[in-house]
Amino acid sequence: MVAVAPGLVIAAVGVAAVAGLADSVRESNGLAADDPRLANDVLGLRSVELTDVARGLTFLGDVPVLMVFTLIAALVLWRVTRSRRPAVLLLVAMAGSAALTYGIKLLVERPRPSVSYVLGAVDTSYSFPSGHTLNSAVFFLTMAGLLWMLRAGLAWRIAGTAAAVLLSVGIGLSRIYLGYHWATDILAGWLLAATWLSLVATGAYYTRRPGG
Repeated sequence: MVAVAPGLVIAAVGVAAVAGLADSVRESNGLAADDPRLANDVLGLRSVELTDVARGLTFLGDVPVLMVFTLIAALVLWRVTRSRRPAVLLLVAMAGSAALTYGIKLLVERPRPSVSYVLGAVDTSYSFPSGHTLNSAVFFLTMAGLLWMLRAGLAWRIAGTAAAVLLSVGIGLSRIYLGYHWATDILAGWLLAATWLSLVATGAYYTRRPGG
C-alpha cells in the first residue's frame, strides 16, 4: 500500500480543493467572487485571430469529438499492443470523467455566464465544472501516460506529455475566452482531472501487481 499512497494523497487533496471551489461558487465568495471581473478582462483580449484559435481548441474538447478520439485510440491501442489493458484503461478513464462531469454539474447547478459573453451558440447546461476542460484533460493526459506505461521512445514520451499539457491548458482557457465558463469552472475541471487520473493510475498500478 505504501507504493500507491501518493496517488491516494493527490486524490484526497483534489477532492478537498474541488469541494472548496464548489462551496465558493455556492456562496459567491473566495475565488468565485473574482469570476465576473476576469470574464470582463477577457473581453478586452479578444481578436479575430485569437477567436479562431479558441474555436479550434474548444472543438477538440467537444463530447462527440472526444468520443470518436477515444474509440479510435482504444482500437489502435488494442491492435498495436495486442493487449486489452491499455484500451480498457483509456475507456475507464473517459467513462469516469463523463460521470464526474454530469454528476457534479447536477449537484452544483451553477448557471453559465451571461449570453452577452458568449462567442457562438448558447449552451444552457450547467457550468461547474467545465466538461470540455475535464474530459479533454483526462483524454490527452491518459494518452500521454500510456506512452510512458508502454515505454515508447523517450522523444515520443516527452513530446506526448508536452502536447497533452498544452492541449489541456489551451482547451480550458478557450472556454473562458469564448464566454462559456467562469474561470473557477476551468480550475475545477483541471483539479478533477488530476484527482480522477491519480485514482486511475493508482488502480492501474495496483492491478498489475502479482495477485492484484
